[in-house]
Amino acid sequence: MSTTWGIISTAHINRLVLAGARESDRVDVVAAASRDRARAEAYAREHGLERAYGSYEALLDDAEIEAVYISLPNSLHVEWSIRALEAGKHVLCEKPLDRRPEAVERAFDTADRAGRILMEAFMYRHNPQTAKLVELVSGGAVGALRLVRSSFSFSLANPENVRLAAALDGGALMDVGCYCVSGSRLLAGEPEEVFGRQVLGPSGVDVLFAATMRFPGEVVGQFDCGFVMPDRDELEVVGEEGSLFLDDPWHARTPVIELRRDGGAERIELELADSYRLELENLADAAAGRAAPLLGREDALGQARTIEALYRSAAEGAPVALAVN
Repeated sequence: MSTTWGIISTAHINRLVLAGARESDRVDVVAAASRDRARAEAYAREHGLERAYGSYEALLDDAEIEAVYISLPNSLHVEWSIRALEAGKHVLCEKPLDRRPEAVERAFDTADRAGRILMEAFMYRHNPQTAKLVELVSGGAVGALRLVRSSFSFSLANPENVRLAAALDGGALMDVGCYCVSGSRLLAGEPEEVFGRQVLGPSGVDVLFAATMRFPGEVVGQFDCGFVMPDRDELEVVGEEGSLFLDDPWHARTPVIELRRDGGAERIELELADSYRLELENLADAAAGRAAPLLGREDALGQARTIEALYRSAAEGAPVALAVN
């Protein structure tokens, strides 16, 4: 049995979510909403959706829609997640949910009161490549963990791009660096201290961000991200006995993990899977009581706490300690 979905916004990222939904017999996207009805209708025709709404509220008033995917600008994520939850919808909200832990708490408190599921859309977490990486690290494939190093960058030239809007919580750390934060936390736990450095662009958002993070057990995390560098995305996990390297950790379009140890390298090739389909199906299955949501309150809170600390560190020019729960 499939779950009926609507999409709030007509953002470019939707094309990947819609492609994933079309592959699934458990996800049925039927509607899209825009603040402009003509735009919503044109979008619905283009993507074969049966319903178009000229406001986000109108979509939430549709009683047949059980779940929504929210791909609005970052600053609107919590507001519209809360509105959707209060309207009785399950919510998959594009990452990052928010950079403020108190806002994340408010959203999940609403989900609890409404008896609905709220999930932050880190699609890579659902991919078999990520599961295999965690299995290898936890199984001791590289020995005791010492370092997690990652990057995610691309060149962004359009000054009107929403990622460069300070009022909408844009910035490289929010857009792509959050993946590096998430991957580091997945493997090493919650950081105890972070030290971030940023370069601000003309609009006031960070266009380059680099950081060092210290995790329990003296594990170190390092990452960089930005809008003023070439396309780069990689993840390396270094242990006392070897390392694991992923050339495509976030999109997993070529899912391969390279295990390097004892002077040699082994390629672990994995089956290609659509991460967007998998995250939609996870929420649909959780909504139907068939599975637990992979990502929930604690992970989203860990993300927000770390991002908030990184921005504070960059602003103050000093390391910031995080409270150990």
